[in-house]
Amino acid sequence: MNIIDKPDQEILALAEPLWRDLIQHSNAGQYGAFVKNFSSAFALAMNDVVAGHQFANSELARNLSEDFDALGTIRRGEHVTVLYRQRSTKKPGEWLGRLVLGYENGEVRIFGASIF
Repeated sequence: MNIIDKPDQEILALAEPLWRDLIQHSNAGQYGAFVKNFSSAFALAMNDVVAGHQFANSELARNLSEDFDALGTIRRGEHVTVLYRQRSTKKPGEWLGRLVLGYENGEVRIFGASIF
């Protein structure tokens, strides 16, 4: 099964609850819950030290707004990237959110996530 074969609406429906979970757990600084939907390789790369530093030192990562918009998808190989317009509850302006999805062991997992 390849996620890039799904239509945009289905991909966005899969991605939105995952993005909302990331926002919720990032705001709360909950590392264990933050990585629960990560692929095994991505979870290993995002270790406790990296995540702890992000949560402790980023005002943006701890104050993400539930107000976001999906901008579209980009397909490549076995992964799809969903782009979001993300806002903060403390900082004015907008950021670009990126969520990379694919399948691991038959389940949709997060293979990358970032905010620029």
